[in-house]
Amino acid sequence: MTYDLVVIGAGPGGFDAAVAAAGYGLKTALVEKDFLGGTCLNRGCIPTKLWLGATSAIDELRNQAKMKVASGEVVVDFPALQARVQKHLSGTRKAMAMQLKKLGVDLVEGFGKLTGEGKVTVDTADGEQVLEYKNLILASGSKPIFFPGLEPDGECVLDSDMFLAQETMPSSLIVVGAGFIGLEMAQVAHRFGAKITVIDAMDRVAPLEDPEVSSALHSVFKRWKWDVLLEQRVAGVTTVDGQGVLTLDNREKITADKILVTVGRGPVTDGMGLAEAGVELLFNKVKVDEHLQAAPNIYAIGDVNGEIQLAHAAAHQAHYVAARIAGKADTPYAPGPVPSVLYGSPEVMRVGLMPNEAFLMDFDTAEVSKAPLAANPMAQAHAATQGFVKVVWSGGKVVGVTAVGHDVSRLTLGATLIVEQGWTEEDVHKTIFSHPSLDESLLMALKAERTKVQ
Repeated sequence: MTYDLVVIGAGPGGFDAAVAAAGYGLKTALVEKDFLGGTCLNRGCIPTKLWLGATSAIDELRNQAKMKVASGEVVVDFPALQARVQKHLSGTRKAMAMQLKKLGVDLVEGFGKLTGEGKVTVDTADGEQVLEYKNLILASGSKPIFFPGLEPDGECVLDSDMFLAQETMPSSLIVVGAGFIGLEMAQVAHRFGAKITVIDAMDRVAPLEDPEVSSALHSVFKRWKWDVLLEQRVAGVTTVDGQGVLTLDNREKITADKILVTVGRGPVTDGMGLAEAGVELLFNKVKVDEHLQAAPNIYAIGDVNGEIQLAHAAAHQAHYVAARIAGKADTPYAPGPVPSVLYGSPEVMRVGLMPNEAFLMDFDTAEVSKAPLAANPMAQAHAATQGFVKVVWSGGKVVGVTAVGHDVSRLTLGATLIVEQGWTEEDVHKTIFSHPSLDESLLMALKAERTKVQ
């Protein structure tokens, strides 16, 4: 059978592409070698958020206890939590499969490889199945990557997939890599009482964020008595006598029950026959043009194209490419500002340009305005007042927003719309912000006195 579209990979990008294409009336097949939902649903975003949600009351109680208004203990049953996670994931996958069936999308389970012009061969449990296509979308996602000496052994040295599959939470944990993945998982382990050590070769935690945000996070982790070792290079990690042993470049050794290695993720492109199909790779990433096209009739979306490793970015790209294949879009792909969030408590949200980027764009007009969460009634209500909201301006318009603190992910959509619309000072007074709400911190930051970026 010849399909209008074959999609390889059923993560957020691939699944949304197949659904959107079917909605346009395109005959579509979706190829997946593992589970529907990809890494995000099965081994990433969703399991981690279920962990954070189930343990959030531990932080809430701890904060209120410091105010001397509450006492007691919150006990989370970790095996029960893991069972709930699996039940939720299974139910979500079942719902996704039902949606595909209802839309007439053929789900083909197995590893897909390009095997000639307009052909994908899928290695299924029942043997090889050849799918012919008019258009192809590569949405094969990403996987954990490791520097030499940092490879997981599945015993005490784990990657993020292995960490999420644990049956018990360790009493001590070393996290190699102070990015979002490592910090979210470290927060969960901390709530279960684990002693946390975070190590990174960079000079700050969350190194892709605004330096002031990184400093605020570091301050919280220090108060939690985490050992945060920065500008430290790791020579190797291994399991010795049932313990994880990490060796630094200076030969110093640190031990813990488990070591979680989260130094990055790389695109899944191996063994797919991409080069033979005319798809160009750069450091394993699929090179795409302004229309997300990698070769004639072949597109690449999500982590595999290396543009940005976020599930919602992949889904947005998916809808654009499906519309383009259906003849509904002919302009270059223009996503607008893409938000990112570190979840937990504290949280971090960011959208648009940060101060250093605004300065490089136009150093004459780059400004920032800021409001502390301590002035917000909802932050006070939750006894979580550390943090701030920062607005970045250029040419008299809002070009970026970042925030750090309790529950600041709630500000993400509002901040994204403000950046997308390029609010001016006059626009700030056209919208009513509810009271009391965390949104008022965003309003306060918008109205605060601005200072030039140096």
